[in-house]
Amino acid sequence: MKITRLRTEVVQIPLGKPIRTAIHDIRSAGCVLVFLETDGGIVGESLLFTLNGKRLPVLYEMARSLEPLILGRDPDFTERFWSEAWGDSNFIGQSGVPVFAIAAIDGALWDIRGKAAGKPIYRLLGAARSAVPAYASGGLWLSLSLDELVAEAEEFLEQGFRAMKIRIGGASAETDIARIRAVRAAIGPEVALMADANQALDVSRAIRLGRRLEEFGLAWFEEPLPAYDHEGEARVAAALNTPLASGETEYTRYGFRRMLELKSADILMPDFQRVGGVSEFMKVAHMAAAYDVPVSSHIFSEMSLQMMGALANGTYLEHMPWFEPLYGERIALKDGMALIPEKPGWGFSFDPKAVAKFRL
Repeated sequence: MKITRLRTEVVQIPLGKPIRTAIHDIRSAGCVLVFLETDGGIVGESLLFTLNGKRLPVLYEMARSLEPLILGRDPDFTERFWSEAWGDSNFIGQSGVPVFAIAAIDGALWDIRGKAAGKPIYRLLGAARSAVPAYASGGLWLSLSLDELVAEAEEFLEQGFRAMKIRIGGASAETDIARIRAVRAAIGPEVALMADANQALDVSRAIRLGRRLEEFGLAWFEEPLPAYDHEGEARVAAALNTPLASGETEYTRYGFRRMLELKSADILMPDFQRVGGVSEFMKVAHMAAAYDVPVSSHIFSEMSLQMMGALANGTYLEHMPWFEPLYGERIALKDGMALIPEKPGWGFSFDPKAVAKFRL
């Protein structure tokens, strides 16, 4: 079986309502959908995305530019593609947009491999479990009032979640503490609660706030510092009892190797498109296992679910519903666990009607 065509679609998914983190105002998710067609009739699917559709043409052109590296190739040769694409991107840089494009094509190749083998990807990778703990990440935004936070947290409980994440990093520590106190009181002590500062703090503020948050028994304190400051993260992690989670803005095994060496996070959070796709996600996760460091996923829930199912050191799947409208299937939850679909490949496929609806 050979790759015969790289096809792309550009779409933009409006969010139900504008949301705010400490550093972003988000109104939509812009995506480049990638389809790899084969002479065997199997089509592999994947995607790239950007907040509010910013620089979608750049993502589109980067993905298209890799077509010569994949046409006529056997889709089983994922490692060969990754290595060649990595070398091919050397001149323009081996982080950022080039890695996004590599990740999308790598993901589509793995989808083909799963479909050809008649197995979900997590079984090809070496299955560790068939269900993954999931936390609700599509709410508890910084833009919500205390009453709205409590109501949304209760909705997540009704939906079956046993873990959820709140955004902090507001104008004052008192505001952040009041928000977390309200949600913790609403969900009780047995439900896991994570707090994400979205890179809005500095070292001293993060340590002061983190120490005050320890009474709430957080599962983790996420990204308190700018993503480039791994040395600072290490200082924060060493000062707190609450685990520090980070890595969603880091690239490939090389960036994560530095994080592990610095001990800048207690939990690593590779992002499917920034880490470099399935192939690189698994390398990072296995490297983390050598340090006894757990791994959680970032966004891309429908695809990340497969990798998380193949990791003995995997913790929570981030359940983010932003891409859900594109798919013909939905993630099934049972007792707070996301069930990994047993359909071949990703187990989720883009709905042509949804693609047409959101097409730009």
